[in-house]
Amino acid sequence: MPPRRGATPDPQSPARPCDAPGCEANGEFRAPKSRDSLNEYRWFCLPHIREFNSSWDYYKGMGPAQIEANLRHDTAWQRPTWPLGRLGGGHRFSEELLKDPLGLLYATPLHARRTRPVEKPVAPPELRAALDVLGLEWPLDQAALRGRYHALAKQLHPDVNGSDRSAEDRLKDVNRAYSLLRRRVGTTNGAEAAQASAAG
Repeated sequence: MPPRRGATPDPQSPARPCDAPGCEANGEFRAPKSRDSLNEYRWFCLPHIREFNSSWDYYKGMGPAQIEANLRHDTAWQRPTWPLGRLGGGHRFSEELLKDPLGLLYATPLHARRTRPVEKPVAPPELRAALDVLGLEWPLDQAALRGRYHALAKQLHPDVNGSDRSAEDRLKDVNRAYSLLRRRVGTTNGAEAAQASAAG
């Protein structure tokens, strides 16, 4: 009987015996060493890889909260996310969406002013949702970020709000936003300053 689908020998498998104790067959099928070492492999023959696959459980030993966190982490490609509807969707469109570099709209009612506005620095797209969550504008420095985060964390802390689920969810959003911005603000602002210096 031909091997079932998914049990095809790896063409790059090393010429070595099966890693199962006492087995001298060729190890043609690879399996991860552990949940924490998915890119490191052991090599098995066909019967032993089938035995390994039937007993493999990636989530073995994890609690429900760990499993849910792991699933969410993988679903979002290891990037921070926020639930829909809590990122200020009711805000008006930003002026940057109505940019008119050729001046074609200046004689129309779409523009209240006839002079070109001074262009503000534009936040990187991947940071805009986080800035919205914290109620901050770009450009941003670390001191302003820390101050805003501490104020919101104090305001939304469970000790202050009791069992208010909405405050708890909002605090989670604030923590995600702060974590993302804290990593990016210093490096992004530094790169922009270097570009401005080079252009001058």
